[in-house]
Amino acid sequence: MSTRFKGFALLAILLCAIGVMPVFASPYALGNPAVTSNSTTATSGNTNPSNTMYSSSSGAIIVTTDKTSYNDGDMITISGSTQDYITDTAITVKIMSPIGNIVKFDQIALGSDRTYSTSEKAAGPLWKEAGTYQVFVQFGSKDRTAQTTFQFTGSGGGQTQAGNTMKVDGTDLSVQYSITNGKVLGIKADVQSKSLIVSIQTTGDGVLTVTLPRGLIDAQVNGQDDHFYVLNDGQEADFQETSKTTTDRTLSIPFTDGTQEIEIIGTQIIPEFGPIAALVLAIAIISIIAVSAKTGLRFMPKY
Repeated sequence: MSTRFKGFALLAILLCAIGVMPVFASPYALGNPAVTSNSTTATSGNTNPSNTMYSSSSGAIIVTTDKTSYNDGDMITISGSTQDYITDTAITVKIMSPIGNIVKFDQIALGSDRTYSTSEKAAGPLWKEAGTYQVFVQFGSKDRTAQTTFQFTGSGGGQTQAGNTMKVDGTDLSVQYSITNGKVLGIKADVQSKSLIVSIQTTGDGVLTVTLPRGLIDAQVNGQDDHFYVLNDGQEADFQETSKTTTDRTLSIPFTDGTQEIEIIGTQIIPEFGPIAALVLAIAIISIIAVSAKTGLRFMPKY
């Protein structure tokens, strides 16, 4: 091989080496553990990157659960943050079961650092369905909302006062009810406000489910069923009508720990002692007519 050819070959090898060296020197070279193309967003200050799998953000508010799935009796922690801080404005948190029932409804304070957090034990009859549960949060107006989901295996029990019947004060009728984390102390009819007032004693956040006979109280407009209106300690409350028949309507009303009074307002309610008063009046009229006919008793003077 000639000396000139060897020189050209050596020059070619040197040029190739110069072109390859930057590839191995690059910090993004394959196999270089020092830096990756997304290292800043993937690792900066985040010890649990998978958290993004079950958080949701609308820009104005973020909601996050501490896990993606839970078992019976687990504690569920819901937390997040907001873009703004509005004085005296709470975060509304609602959890819905796979069949659409409300299993938790709460209003929690927003911290001065614009963060919030609340916990709920996944147990009891409201949690009996297995599947996907939805978490909704709202901060003030409806444009500050977000939602997320988690999986739950279902619950087999809980502290429930169920299958009870209580007479309504002021009437001769009764209602059936069940309540979680609480006790019903009494139910009375308020004729003036066309409402039933349920006094309760709570041991935690819970739900009152009450079946209302249409002969006792109803909500109708022009002969068509209308919505009831519910107050918890004087504040408008969220609730669901879970069933409806020709004879009664059933409401599921969430409440927070410390609630003392739930008022269910309709459009019509039987008058206080209505059936008894009507019966007494009818007997009195019949008796007067019978006595008058027999004795000739007159109520008008004879001229």
